[in-house]
Amino acid sequence: MELIGSTQTATYIRPKTSNFLPAISTMASSYRNFQPALTTSQNANLPWRTNTYYRSGSVIPSIMSTAQRDNLELSRAKTMFYPSNRTALSTRYMPDDWHKSNQSNFRESESSRNSAERLRRDTIRLIQDREQLTRRTQENTSRNLGERLNDISFWRAELHHEIDNMVTEIATLTEVKRRLERALAETEGPLQAGVVFTLRLCEAGVVFTLGLKLSAVMFQSGVLHLQVSQECLFHREKRMAIDLVHDDVEKDLIKEVEVIKSCQERMRRNLDKAVAQLASNRAAQHELERDLSDKVTAQRIDDRCHQMRNTTDGISYYRGIERMEPSLSLPDSWSKFTDDNVLHSQSERLVSHKLRDEIEVLLNTTSNEMWNQFNTVNVAFTNRISETAEAKNSLQTHLAKTLQEIFQTEMLVEALKKALRDKENPLKVAQTRLEERTRRPNIELCRDNPYHRLVSEVREIEDTIHKLRERLMEAENTLQNLVKTKVTLEHDISVKANSLFLDQERCMSMRKTFPSTPRLVGYT
Repeated sequence: MELIGSTQTATYIRPKTSNFLPAISTMASSYRNFQPALTTSQNANLPWRTNTYYRSGSVIPSIMSTAQRDNLELSRAKTMFYPSNRTALSTRYMPDDWHKSNQSNFRESESSRNSAERLRRDTIRLIQDREQLTRRTQENTSRNLGERLNDISFWRAELHHEIDNMVTEIATLTEVKRRLERALAETEGPLQAGVVFTLRLCEAGVVFTLGLKLSAVMFQSGVLHLQVSQECLFHREKRMAIDLVHDDVEKDLIKEVEVIKSCQERMRRNLDKAVAQLASNRAAQHELERDLSDKVTAQRIDDRCHQMRNTTDGISYYRGIERMEPSLSLPDSWSKFTDDNVLHSQSERLVSHKLRDEIEVLLNTTSNEMWNQFNTVNVAFTNRISETAEAKNSLQTHLAKTLQEIFQTEMLVEALKKALRDKENPLKVAQTRLEERTRRPNIELCRDNPYHRLVSEVREIEDTIHKLRERLMEAENTLQNLVKTKVTLEHDISVKANSLFLDQERCMSMRKTFPSTPRLVGYT
């Protein structure tokens, strides 16, 4: 700050014959005689004054009674009129001394007046200069306070703007986070069981679990809510016999479970990032709001200081307040602090914006992945159901033919048995004839043509019976094979029916509850 005006250099001369300063007060009490003629001890060593004079003068009281005054006059008369006391006249001043003393007093008085006049003029000029300097300094200080208020208003507006942007960003990120949470909850839909099924199957009083490993509590309750895709896998574990294959449906179901879990894992990671980013955003907002609160308080204080005048009430002395505190911030550090807060908030908003874009892309990507895999599994289910239904129909056709063949084979067995029964009597007749002819006497017991013919007839009938029995055995074996085939076909048909029920009724009915794309991206 440049100081305008200065006092002139003046020399104040004090008289050499006195040790006092001239009175500058206008009060009458200030005009006192600081140089008593008789009692001052400073002039005791002057050469023209004797010690006798000062001893006699020192005994004169300032206030005397009438008797004392008469005695004093008598003493002076004796000094003056008695020759023996004429020596006392040597203690008197000479006229030159008197004139010199007067001239000295005149010069001293003139010097004192000149010094006082110069002091008065310099003091008036000093007062005026200092008054002007004080006024200009106060105006400069008020101007600096006004500029400071403008700076505070600028940074306050910047903080307001940044806080509004951060509040908007926090609200937007919170909404995206809610969508992500809803989408994550919706992914539980394809996995969450919509049907409660019992894993206990009883056969001949024996409980078995179809290879499922369940805990004791789960097994005791008998029911368990499983995830849809996993439940489809568990349901398909109920397939029996040859249908318990690792087909494309099972592969796609396992892949679907992996896809959904992968999507859930990515969603959870981004959800954790969103929660952490929200905390960072709120921390940045808190710093901005705290800085803004400090700015508001400082602006209120500086505005009050800016409006303060010399006539303002409440002003007072505060000794030592002007001492510099080492902990106070500088203008550069002050503006840098707010600028750093704004930059930090802007960087957090940029990271938050990128995170929101990543979440949007993630929601769309996971939705497409789950839908594609869902459709792939459904196509595999449809193909498998079609193959199983076709196989079941073929089995049913073969079963019908087998039943017809069993019926015909049973008729054949009955026919063979009847044919065997029909051969019993002719064989008995032929054998009886031979036995009767063995009783012919003597020469009549010959092997004539009837004999040969009867023997041939018995052998033919026995051979026929043997062949018929062999054919009966073959027919019975064939009938047994047909019955086994019938049982196998019936079992296989029941297996296919069970597989169709599991795939078509259990699994596909649950898969109809798969959420829509808007729900998978968290809009509903």
